[in-house]
Amino acid sequence: MPIRTFAELLEEARGKGRKWVAVAAGHQSEVMLAGLDAEVAGLAEVILVGDSDKIRRIAADEGFDISRMEVLHVPEPREAAWQVMKLVSEGKADIAMKGKVETSDFLRAALSKELGLRVGRLFTHVAAFEIPGFDRLIFISDAGVVVAPTLEQKVQIVQNAIDVAHAMGISLPRVAILAATEVVNPKIPSTLDAANLSKMADRGQIQGGLVDGPLALDNAISPESARIKGIKSEVAGYADILIAPDIEAGNVLAKAITYFAQGKMAGVVVGARCPLILPSRSDTREAKLVSLALGVMLA
Repeated sequence: MPIRTFAELLEEARGKGRKWVAVAAGHQSEVMLAGLDAEVAGLAEVILVGDSDKIRRIAADEGFDISRMEVLHVPEPREAAWQVMKLVSEGKADIAMKGKVETSDFLRAALSKELGLRVGRLFTHVAAFEIPGFDRLIFISDAGVVVAPTLEQKVQIVQNAIDVAHAMGISLPRVAILAATEVVNPKIPSTLDAANLSKMADRGQIQGGLVDGPLALDNAISPESARIKGIKSEVAGYADILIAPDIEAGNVLAKAITYFAQGKMAGVVVGARCPLILPSRSDTREAKLVSLALGVMLA
C-alpha cells in the first residue's frame, strides 16, 4: 500500500529496524536534537562526528542525553564530512547527515572517487510534501542540488524520483514534467525538454512510472483544471511527482507549499550508495525527523 501521510511514513520506517546515521560536524544543537528524536522514535542509532568538546558542552547546556550516541572527535568540518562518508564506505553507517558543515563540502566528500559512494548516478534532491487537502504525498525534484539541469540530467532526476516513490509503496507513480504551459512551444525550452522526457518514457528510457509533459502546475494536480483544458492524460490532475524545470522553480514551489499552504516537507539526496540528509537550519524539528525516516526507507 502506498504511504500517504508522514505518520504512515514514520510507522513504516520503524518497521525497517534501526539504521546507523553518521552526522558530519555534529556539534550543532538542532542536528543533535534530530538524532535524539530519531533514537526515541526507534529509527536510528547515531554517530556524531565532530568536535567532541563542543558536542558534550552543547549536550550539557541543552540537557540532551547523548549516552547512546557514539562520538568521534573530528573538529574540522570538512574532515568530519570525509570521515562520515568513510564510515558509510566501510559499512559502519547506513545514512549520512549534514551537521554544521557547508553543503558543498558535504557533497564533495560523498562524490569522492576514493571513498566509492558514487554508483554512476546523478545526485539529486527529492522532497516529499504532506499538503492539507491532498489525499497523497506529493514529491518534487530537483529543488536542492542540480542548478540548471540538461535534458540528460533531467532523465536521471525523473528516474531517481520514481525510485523514491517506489520505496514509498507507489507502484506506478504519475510524473508531471512542469512548465509554464501544457503546450509545446519552441520559445520555451522547458516545454521541449518535457515533451522529450515524455516520449523517452514511452520508449522505455525512463522506467517505472507514467511520465507526461509539459504540464502546468494547475493541470498537473487538479483534475478539474485538466478537464476544463481538455487535456487527455493518465498523469494530468493526479500527479504524484512534480519535476521542476530548474532549481529556482523547484525551490520557490517547495517554499510556497511550506509557507503559503502550510505543507510539511521531508527531503533526501539520492544517487549515492546511501541516502544523504541535508537539513536546513530553518527546517522544523518534525521536518528533520521525517527526513531521517525517508532516509531509513531508502537505506
